[in-house]
Amino acid sequence: MSMLSSENERDECASGDDPREHCGVFAVYGVENAATTIYNGLFALQHRGQEGAGMVVSDGKVLHFCKGMGLVSEVFTGDFTDHLPGKIGIGHVRYSTTGASRSANVQPFLAECRDGMWAIAHNGNIVNAIELRDRYQKQGAIFQTTTDSELFLHQLADPAFFGARDRIRKALVELRGSFAFVIARPHCIYAARDPWGIRPLSLGKLGKGYVVSSETCALKQIGAEFLRDVNPGELVKLDENGVKSLRFGDVPVSGYGQCVFEHIYFARPDSHVFGQSVYAVRTAIGKRLAQEHPVAADLVVPIPDSGVLAALGFSRASGIPFEMGFIRNHYIGRTFIMPTQRSRKSSADLKLAIVPEVVSGKRVVLVDDSIIRGTTIQKRIDMLRRAGAKEVHVRVSCPPTRHPCYFGIDFPEAGELVATGRSVDQVCRLCGADSVGYLSIEGLRSVLKSPEHFCYGCFEGRYPCSTDHVVNKHALEQNGPENLEDRHHRYGVMMQ
Repeated sequence: MSMLSSENERDECASGDDPREHCGVFAVYGVENAATTIYNGLFALQHRGQEGAGMVVSDGKVLHFCKGMGLVSEVFTGDFTDHLPGKIGIGHVRYSTTGASRSANVQPFLAECRDGMWAIAHNGNIVNAIELRDRYQKQGAIFQTTTDSELFLHQLADPAFFGARDRIRKALVELRGSFAFVIARPHCIYAARDPWGIRPLSLGKLGKGYVVSSETCALKQIGAEFLRDVNPGELVKLDENGVKSLRFGDVPVSGYGQCVFEHIYFARPDSHVFGQSVYAVRTAIGKRLAQEHPVAADLVVPIPDSGVLAALGFSRASGIPFEMGFIRNHYIGRTFIMPTQRSRKSSADLKLAIVPEVVSGKRVVLVDDSIIRGTTIQKRIDMLRRAGAKEVHVRVSCPPTRHPCYFGIDFPEAGELVATGRSVDQVCRLCGADSVGYLSIEGLRSVLKSPEHFCYGCFEGRYPCSTDHVVNKHALEQNGPENLEDRHHRYGVMMQ
């Protein structure tokens, strides 16, 4: 691609810089006051999605639910636990990677089948969603949402699966892409992870009960003991008999495809993801980045919060002092994760404030976790220069992101990615930096446990499973009703 004019390139990259999160799931079995425990677990997973939240709780006979748009603290208010009695339940925080941001798409989803009620919550993206949806619509199925997650409920109600001994497993085998499911029945919980292991899912113990979570940080939040990860291709059942492990998928020929962005950006630093400390990985990445791209400078300054640990590692390896030149506004609320270009742009300047006394007259190494669309990094560099920084050298703790992600990160179009078709020097000139240095693929792999088990598709364009049927975020909006009636209710009860 030829180099565009500076003005045109800056307009092209004006949709925000950070990768957008996917979702978080949480489940409990045999835990007193399940609703309170789920609330605390979802609160710990809030960084994974801020558009909506919901939970379903079973008292052993009845499924009770509460969900809505907004933060966990906004959806679950007042005496919400009085409406959600029971010791079994699942919860979800949402960022929309498939389906629009609206209350009808807030999870968990509930449905009544011939054998009673089912509730599901999903983290990930089903890449063959349109293919499966078309099949069920031709059979007369009516969809209530425009997300890929609802497909799983239709599978569970499908006469081809109903009554089969391996009903859930047979349904899961049909799915392609990334998924971490938690499933609630009146008397038990199921949890499943895709055969490629793209999305994380952990199992813990709390008293005499059990907990399932997207990240281990939520287990710590509620005082649960981490037992192990749910294995790729495993279906776990939690009931009065304890933990039962079932296989539904073998290790794919292509191998595992754990999402490397969990370690780079998504997961909370106090989590262990894919068997490794996120804190340790990010600081190690920063050290390797300093070795690969040394620079003469006075300060190492992170872009909070996701750039802090890489900057700390860079500082330790280079000997350049670490300083907090930017201060994060922790009261910005859900503008931190916005689903549209307009909302991302309007909130970009609210997140951070600069400390001029720290950077004035200094040569600054600015460390960030990634450069996705290009707009935010431009603004941060401009802020540093206006505050008097002499030089700004950008260091990025991942390789150039040049390819779409189809498995739960909301940058599906290559044209949205600033590094697509551009050299590092072109990205540098576009962003207005004095230099830009990206971590190499080899450097990234060097800090990972079992690096062959990770997906690097957004860097290399090679993916763990077929992407022939992939869809964009709003593809199911086109197939479904254009103006779906909002049937959302804050509180509800589903009988068995």
